[in-house]
Amino acid sequence: MKKYKLYSLAAAATLTLGLSSCGEGFLTEEPASSVSIDGYYTTDARIMESAVAAYDPMHWYDYFSGWCPINLMWDIQADDMYAGGSNKDDQGYLYLISRYDSDPNNTIGGFWSANYSGINRSIRLIDNATASDLPEADKNLYIAEGRALRAWYYLCLWKTWGNIPFYMENLTFPYIAEQKSADEVYEAIVTDLEGVIDMNILPMKQPDEWAGRMTQAAVYMMYAELVMYQKDQIRYQKALNYMKEIINSTQYDLVDGADYDQLFSYTTEWTKEIILDINYASKGSSRDWGSANAPGGTVFPTMIGVAGLNYNGTNIGTIDGPYAEFSIGGYGFGTVSKEAYDAFEEGDLRRDVAILNIYKYIEDMAARGIKVTYAGRFQNTGYFLRKYLGRPGGNEGATASTDLGWDNNLHIYRFAETLLNAAELGLALGDAEAQRYFDRVRERAGLQPLPLNKENIINERRLEFVGEGKRYFDLVRSGMAAQVLTAGGGVILEDKATMTYSEPGTAIPQRPAWTENKKYLPIPQSEIEASQGAINQNDY
Repeated sequence: MKKYKLYSLAAAATLTLGLSSCGEGFLTEEPASSVSIDGYYTTDARIMESAVAAYDPMHWYDYFSGWCPINLMWDIQADDMYAGGSNKDDQGYLYLISRYDSDPNNTIGGFWSANYSGINRSIRLIDNATASDLPEADKNLYIAEGRALRAWYYLCLWKTWGNIPFYMENLTFPYIAEQKSADEVYEAIVTDLEGVIDMNILPMKQPDEWAGRMTQAAVYMMYAELVMYQKDQIRYQKALNYMKEIINSTQYDLVDGADYDQLFSYTTEWTKEIILDINYASKGSSRDWGSANAPGGTVFPTMIGVAGLNYNGTNIGTIDGPYAEFSIGGYGFGTVSKEAYDAFEEGDLRRDVAILNIYKYIEDMAARGIKVTYAGRFQNTGYFLRKYLGRPGGNEGATASTDLGWDNNLHIYRFAETLLNAAELGLALGDAEAQRYFDRVRERAGLQPLPLNKENIINERRLEFVGEGKRYFDLVRSGMAAQVLTAGGGVILEDKATMTYSEPGTAIPQRPAWTENKKYLPIPQSEIEASQGAINQNDY
């Protein structure tokens, strides 16, 4: 069951955030109750405040200076999801990103800012722990945690923009860092992670009360992701060894196929399969439209919710009222492609957990005498990301906006990915166990084994992680992007009498073909201008 101890400390850390965050535009006034920062970080409790501050920007990924949930923003660049919303101008930067036409003046600058805020705070955690009087083991644990967090934030920036300003110590006036090439950034991050791994002080798995904090397993997963995306074959064996350490530790495992839905349930989110999640908590959520970075829940289920979903007064569940399995209402972002749904084999236990086929759902409900309707929005396909759809009670306890107060955790790394990483790395290295790792994932899905090759692995990752932000990077690093992300096609809405659409039958114009220069997004123009010539724009 999900625990919130780390994030429940966020309110207590507010004072510390205000004092220790430099150059963050959303913090403009010093609190009236401020205390001197000199000599403040002396106890474990106060270093923990610094740690909470360092984790907090991960919580902003779904909404910070613009709607840019990381899994949606990354996935709409591939072939599984569309931007959606009410029209192409609704959070238009998402639509532009999906069409490989991103505008540096209308882009996801909030994601850039959130990650650099995280880097700033992670370095401060390292510095505060280093200067503290804590016992050496406790001090080193916080230092390793800060370095792992810093690497995570840089990993996000590197995958998205490639050629970014990079620094390992916080900046001083005029707060301008040298822009490094994507290759230089990679080498710096992966080398630092190797140092964290060599410290061997992070636990392989956190106890329940600290679920969501960095672990050795999470660091191993970051390392493998970096190495595989860079195609750094020299480090493949080391990455494979780390995957095997996770597997052989027996501290993580796949949930049973019959329990696959537990991965996306409010009450069972921290299953044995979860290596790293971003924790969101509805209870006590204070996130609101005027304070989107406040502690609490997530807006993502509202964003991808089925617009106009209506059970027409039928009570088909245990909750009084017209709703049953899914919360009524939503903004219709992130619709899933029919091709993604059709990619699942018959009998795959994952398909109907991952994706809601509204056509099939309405027909199934009608067979039970229950009338369900909905209203399709822009780029409506009739397929929705069921994994993260809001369920009744999912925003219970939110003290501010319930639209931003959902309880759904965001999965970053799961044990299924550990197995598929091991299979892919093992294939490249001729490891005898590679096929078995691959088979375990398919067996859990209720499927027969397939031969181990690159295409089958990349396809299996598509099915396992649809909507979890993996697909685009898998296509790019495997060299399959150009052949898969081709021009043409369209979203055609089927005309079914049982459904209601805003614009029935509308075909959605499609993007041009992907090319190599679309690998990285253009850097926000505001950052280039603020750098006084230190940052060059990506060739996009």
